[in-house]
Amino acid sequence: MMDKRFSLFGLFAGCIFTLLIFVSYSVQSEADEAPIETNNLPQQIYPVNLDKRYSWCGEVLPSRIDVKERLDRELLVNSYWQSNTMLNLKMANRFFPVIERIFTEQGIPDDFKFLAVAESNLRNVTSPAKAKGYWQFRKLAAKEFDLEVNDEVDERFHIEKSTLAAAKYIKQLYKRFGNWTNAAAAYNIGPTRFSSILKEQGEDSYYDLNLNSETSRYVFRLVAIKEILSNPMDYGFYPQESDLYQPLDNVFKVKVDSSVADWSKFAEQYGVSYKTLKFYNPWLIDKKLTVKKNTYFISIPRNS
Repeated sequence: MMDKRFSLFGLFAGCIFTLLIFVSYSVQSEADEAPIETNNLPQQIYPVNLDKRYSWCGEVLPSRIDVKERLDRELLVNSYWQSNTMLNLKMANRFFPVIERIFTEQGIPDDFKFLAVAESNLRNVTSPAKAKGYWQFRKLAAKEFDLEVNDEVDERFHIEKSTLAAAKYIKQLYKRFGNWTNAAAAYNIGPTRFSSILKEQGEDSYYDLNLNSETSRYVFRLVAIKEILSNPMDYGFYPQESDLYQPLDNVFKVKVDSSVADWSKFAEQYGVSYKTLKFYNPWLIDKKLTVKKNTYFISIPRNS
């Protein structure tokens, strides 16, 4: 009797086991046959050509293994950071003409326009260290180069005035450190610290210095940004003219030499909103303006 019970139990267990296998196989088969959902974003990842002759402001990068690998990193990072690079291409169309004109007038190499991309992505941002604007000036340095910074006006956010200040600063760095590569590195780390490192390590070239991670990458990042934005299609970027952000030059200027109690009411007089006024004049950082001795020119769009 006991053997019969065991036999029936074994038969029942076997049936259950067989059923479980069948169900599992059926579910797996359905999963295998079901279409796989994708975002339809195929991509082909290629290495960057390092055999080209890369330079910064006409100063050719040394042909050394460590230099090539550092440049390779920045070219790859910026090539495959697609959204950021595409946005920079769009924004460059708006601001590069202004920067190029001022740099030409001041005798600064055209390559330095890419420094504004590295510093701020051509946006009026604020860093954790409180550096602000397109060129990332701290308050003390801004005032040293004749930028007005107070509770109502911050000219670090003024593209023309801040670019002129940057040109003066870069010229000063070039005179102090002897070449444009060193000047770019000093812009990042600060001239006092850069001078100290040159002395400590007994070198005179950026490429021969042992630096912190950020500054060690900085010039190579500038060269990479220059390369990609100058040859976007070589790196898979195909912006159409209609995609690019247009210069904010379809404006007329209103001279302001007396205090403005309320920018909203001022804007209303010219048929624009307060937000539009701020978009065209981001350096106006308060709702009012107290004029003591300066004269200001406010940009008003012709077709708001």
